[in-house]
Amino acid sequence: MEFKELVDAAEKWCSGNPFDLIFAEDVDERRLDFYAEPGISFYVLCPDNLTGGNDNFHVWSESEDCLPFLQLAQDYISSCGKKTLLEVLDKVFRSFRPLLGLPDIDDDTFDQYHADVEEEPEPDHQQMGVSQQ
Repeated sequence: MEFKELVDAAEKWCSGNPFDLIFAEDVDERRLDFYAEPGISFYVLCPDNLTGGNDNFHVWSESEDCLPFLQLAQDYISSCGKKTLLEVLDKVFRSFRPLLGLPDIDDDTFDQYHADVEEEPEPDHQQMGVSQQ
């Protein structure tokens, strides 16, 4: 995807949440920097499939306070399958909800995964030396 298209997608994403796109660089690295009050910042390095560069997104923060919250997004990016910029940004936003003072959203991925799994009834276990009458 052209970098200009990524910037446009990022700006559109920012219109629906507290983050602002504060910097976009396409010279040395395809980097998008985001910021929201109270001091939450992160950046996304975008893949450069056109020139054979990195083929995955990468999220990071230079703020020690923000880094632990990015783990969910980093795990998501490294999981199987290609991700879009909007999917990555949505995962980052979900990760930062507690810092933004927003209620946590239930991650229904777990529920969807287990929805089709039927639990087998546990067999009755008799304790040694105790008769059940």
